[in-house]
Amino acid sequence: MKWSSLFRKTFLSPFLEFIHDSRAIGIILLLCTFLSLLIANSGTSAAYLQFWNTSISHNNYLPHSILHWINDGLMSIFFFLAGMEIKREMISGELSSLKKSLLPVIAAVGGMIVPALIFIFFNSKTDYSHGWGIPMATDIAFSLGVASLLGKRVPLGLKVFFTALAIIDDLGAIVTIAVFYSATLQWYYLLAAAIVLIILLLLNKFKVKFGWWNYLLGLALWFCVFNSGIHATIAGVLFAFAIPLNKLPSLEHKFHDAVNFLILPLFALANTAIILPADISSAISSKLSMGIIAGLLIGKPLGITLICFLAVKLNIAQLPSKTNWKKLLGVGLLAGIGFTMSIFISMLAFDDTAWQDISKIAVLAASLLAMLIGFLWLRFFTKL
Repeated sequence: MKWSSLFRKTFLSPFLEFIHDSRAIGIILLLCTFLSLLIANSGTSAAYLQFWNTSISHNNYLPHSILHWINDGLMSIFFFLAGMEIKREMISGELSSLKKSLLPVIAAVGGMIVPALIFIFFNSKTDYSHGWGIPMATDIAFSLGVASLLGKRVPLGLKVFFTALAIIDDLGAIVTIAVFYSATLQWYYLLAAAIVLIILLLLNKFKVKFGWWNYLLGLALWFCVFNSGIHATIAGVLFAFAIPLNKLPSLEHKFHDAVNFLILPLFALANTAIILPADISSAISSKLSMGIIAGLLIGKPLGITLICFLAVKLNIAQLPSKTNWKKLLGVGLLAGIGFTMSIFISMLAFDDTAWQDISKIAVLAASLLAMLIGFLWLRFFTKL
């Protein structure tokens, strides 16, 4: 047997089979998470944290550190891909009917309001009350990554619903940040972003051939949104909705592997570089932590499931195909994976670094528990 054939049979074929498995991204994200936590709490933690915070741009109009370039730049491409998938499903797929497309919107509202109320219940009379927005968020990358591990136990209709829910949830978090946690919004950049978006939509409406000018306008949209004071990833979703329908399949195929096997692993490594305190029990037992953990672990599934139940029973919305209430509760549990967006809101909510650290630990604990409970629920308590 030739060496090339042996290599192909022994290494290349299993590798290609793995990356084309829908569960691969979930496995990779989990490995990156635990690797990052391990390094961040080892003897090389200082160098590791310094690497992600290395400044690669001194321009005030662009992200500064490697971490910011990943979160504001590369993750916009992830949202672009997710936005294209949602647009396709809204036009000709699982979200094409009004009742099915309404459900993720309604679910996202319930999944934001109930966690915030639970946090307020724990912290209304404390100095932590400004952190009510922390448990509202869902980390779309991690939650969808865990869902991918479950294969057919999360049917296509439910995956599309969950993707839409997570995107709307993130948009809700972005609006919350803009309205309640941003010092100032740069309205002229917002106006410029609106003008660029209108141009993109007009190009689509009048069927102007898709070309390099669309990408250039997409970059301009991202630049304007980034400098407006709103989280730049929203530009990815807006750009996706201005893409011609006939270009969606080829563009999704083009960006799929880069997003799943480069951008998302980098995102996981950079955003889970968290140093765990020696006295972790006292951090977890504080009212701030309890509000965050209860909001994400209880508020998310409770809010999503209850409001969906009401919407379906009142005939306002319709469950996704091949989905029952047990499966919906399962994705509600996975929606409690707050991770990066929750941590980001905590950094804006509190100036005190000690409170920020407690919030990070609480978000990490709640997210890992939501991962585990959601996975086990869907794996062992729901049928194929």
